[in-house]
Amino acid sequence: MLRIHFTGDDLPRTRLAAGPDAMWEGLLSLYRLRRPQGAAVFGRWRRRVGPKVPDSARMLTDLVPSAGYAVDFLTPVTTSGTLRDGVEALRGTRRTRLRGDLAELAARHPGRPVPGWVAELAAGRTETVAKMADAVTEYAEVCLTPDWDRIDAEVRHDLALRTRAHAEGGWPKVLGGIHPSARWSYPVLELDYPADHDIVLDGRGLVLQPSVFCWGAPVTLLDPELPPVLTYPVADEARWPVSPSPASREKAVAALLGRTRARVLVTIAVGACNTTQLARRAAIPVPTASHQARVLREARLITTRREGNQVLHTLTPLGAALLNGTVAPPADPL
Repeated sequence: MLRIHFTGDDLPRTRLAAGPDAMWEGLLSLYRLRRPQGAAVFGRWRRRVGPKVPDSARMLTDLVPSAGYAVDFLTPVTTSGTLRDGVEALRGTRRTRLRGDLAELAARHPGRPVPGWVAELAAGRTETVAKMADAVTEYAEVCLTPDWDRIDAEVRHDLALRTRAHAEGGWPKVLGGIHPSARWSYPVLELDYPADHDIVLDGRGLVLQPSVFCWGAPVTLLDPELPPVLTYPVADEARWPVSPSPASREKAVAALLGRTRARVLVTIAVGACNTTQLARRAAIPVPTASHQARVLREARLITTRREGNQVLHTLTPLGAALLNGTVAPPADPL
């Protein structure tokens, strides 16, 4: 559970980000490259950029495990959110920050091999810091820049939705709707999170940063002394229409599963949802959504699990492989 504690001074100082943040998108995209979640949204991107990832990105995966804590210093705060300013801020990271974050990384991932260059980074060696910053630039230019217009459009669409919500109901409406797990009861915003974590704003306010590559739960910085930021997935309606597989493959899946069931599967692939949300997004009655989810679950194409106070449907690896066209469709469970 993530708990963000506000004071009377914090709501006036809370703000929406101005646009996408290249450093957050870069860090979170490293998770998406190595994890199966969100296959309908990220599958094609993974297949396209995977073979092109520069060798220097190995430095980044040393700092960003496939799951769990990644060093805070890879997402420095800038006013512009651009790659240039983010990398410049990264080059100027204080030695104490490097050393502290790397010690935290080792403590939270015991037994994980630590390459020798990390010790040089912890010592603040200028050459090593420069190589790390160059690795961020090379990775972004190959894996993010070709899609930056789309990333920018999705983030700005989300920001427009939040701005409209603020006009209608102020910060309570924005904070309460920032994520399906959000629970706003002044002065605390609660969200589902992999671990217990508290942020006391203490008059600093909060930056709300939408992200295309954020998937599942929102993320934040571990160190509560850093400028507070909540990075959350862009709203489903802000994402571009998803076409998870070639048209011929979609027709084959729909022919086997039925058009409604195929639509339900794609809807769940776009984002975890409960049955009511599934019905709304797929434009079908709730009883139909419940029935179709049960059939897909029995076919091992989705799984249903409890997260906090919600019961959510998510895609399984088999379901992702079916949509991506890497396995033959299973026999119809009916």
